[in-house]
Amino acid sequence: MTAAPKSLRRKKHLTSFDVANYSMMIVVCFLIVYPLWYTLVHSFNDGTDTVLRGPVYFLPRLPTLENYVAVFENPEIVAAFGVSAARTAFGTVAHVSFTAMVAYAFTKKRLIGRRIWLSMGTVTLFFSGGLIPTYLLVRQLGLIDSFLVYILVPMFNFFHCIIFMNFFRTIPVSLEESAQIDGAHEFWIFTHVIVPLSKPVLATIALFNGVFNWNDYFYGVIYINRQTWLLPIQTFLFRVVASSQAHAMLNIYSHGVVRVTVTPESIRMATMMVTTFPVICVYPFLQRYFTKGMLLGSIKG
Repeated sequence: MTAAPKSLRRKKHLTSFDVANYSMMIVVCFLIVYPLWYTLVHSFNDGTDTVLRGPVYFLPRLPTLENYVAVFENPEIVAAFGVSAARTAFGTVAHVSFTAMVAYAFTKKRLIGRRIWLSMGTVTLFFSGGLIPTYLLVRQLGLIDSFLVYILVPMFNFFHCIIFMNFFRTIPVSLEESAQIDGAHEFWIFTHVIVPLSKPVLATIALFNGVFNWNDYFYGVIYINRQTWLLPIQTFLFRVVASSQAHAMLNIYSHGVVRVTVTPESIRMATMMVTTFPVICVYPFLQRYFTKGMLLGSIKG
């Protein structure tokens, strides 16, 4: 067995470009991670200690769990978690199902008015109707202060439809023709032939829409006016951070004793961590799907 050439056995030396590149990436990673770490440290630090002695930067100076106890004893935040969970589950299923069916229909050249519908959808990629017309339409449909506003309004996305269409075009037409010869109708073909072969794209779009449903706060701000129990967790966080609601959360008693170690700032930090914790835990495992999903089905096989 011949020995490897000396050129291959040499250790790779870092060039100046490598050093500059690594240094820049370290700085970028620090700028991204540190704000989250800063919020985490503050959420575990005594609120009055932060007020009297100044902020903490790397480790809690006076560790405590009182901030999180105060947050979870608030019934409003528990209800908001339930609304966000229900919205994410039902909204994602409705979005994926409806968008997939529309995309499957658009792949059929025999669809009446197919080019017109595709042209109208393409326009929406660059222009929107605007916030006020959208709000007026939602109000005319009777969806203001309704849970259905989270389901029906974002149920279709033309960009996701394009991803579905490109993936469906990669499925051999002979499979559909064989099912048609056996007497299968279009809906049966879609549910029993197309859907089982489209699990990668279904998972990708479900992740896109699921993360959107969990992180979105705008719908709760615009479309929920009176029924505050329908506010999702992100809208609740928005109100805590942007208003004086954190002061109201201080009126929490435990066995008749007021928590004097909790401040409005510590309440905000703990609430921010509670709302972002699920995404922080799930996102590292789903990162590859987000990266893959942007190109999924874009190249025809």
